[in-house]
Amino acid sequence: MEGMPELRGLHRYPVKSMYRQSPSEAVVEPWGLRGDRRWMVARPSGLAVTQRDLPALALFRAEPEEDGALQLTAPDGRTLRVPAPEPGQPATPAQVFRSHFTATEAEEKAQRWLREVLDDEELRLLHLADPLARTIDPVFSEPGETVSMADGFPLLAVTSASLAALNDWLAAGGGEALPVSRFRPNVVVDGTEAWEEDGWRRVRIGTVTFRAVKLCGRCVVTTTDQESGERRGAEPLRTLQKRRRFDQKAAFGVNLVPERPDGVTGSALGTLRLGDEVTVLARGDRLPAA
Repeated sequence: MEGMPELRGLHRYPVKSMYRQSPSEAVVEPWGLRGDRRWMVARPSGLAVTQRDLPALALFRAEPEEDGALQLTAPDGRTLRVPAPEPGQPATPAQVFRSHFTATEAEEKAQRWLREVLDDEELRLLHLADPLARTIDPVFSEPGETVSMADGFPLLAVTSASLAALNDWLAAGGGEALPVSRFRPNVVVDGTEAWEEDGWRRVRIGTVTFRAVKLCGRCVVTTTDQESGERRGAEPLRTLQKRRRFDQKAAFGVNLVPERPDGVTGSALGTLRLGDEVTVLARGDRLPAA
């Protein structure tokens, strides 16, 4: 391995399970990248609807605006600007897996548009107005640490070397190499050894430091082509289940929690930029996957 590992990819998902944005830089907030998964589609109960249920969500584009509004584009080109809910709007129950919290419904016009383009009269669009509303699993966090509407943690990191190793396994089995987009990461790190992230404990990207707390247990979303919104068979989940099964999970990638720098009091903890150096500050045994 030559040179210092660096940040090669940076991604955010303004609406949970919709198409990615890949900026050249992004502000890190305690609950995730700024603009990442502050909105989600939900059932009447508040339970999140994701690509696990509707793979076609991958085809919807979402562009956050400076004032908190959201510009949505459906696969057929229909667009809608969704204002951020006004302060003081009634809270509504929301749920991601076993995590229960409160969110705010988007305006009724947005609800009608969403139901029409997804052909489902039960769907709702929810906004996480208060980023302190949802705490991280206390097994993996410090008191008061919160997360957006992501599955469980503020950021997900993967390494190019581990993806290359997985693709070698897939090729050996007669399969095709997969792009990193299948894994919907926030950050992609180049220049490491394959699977070394399994033992990360603390890592610095540019000027921002993170705790590595858990390996990411993967699901059927990894079998979904992020460009077509279609399931593509059993891979890579089948191979991960055979080669990377830890704690009864198929593991790929590592969950990160940002640390607050000394003297920083606001929500902006720092900015990640493509090309930033990545330094592993502490290592340990393999992290748990569940």
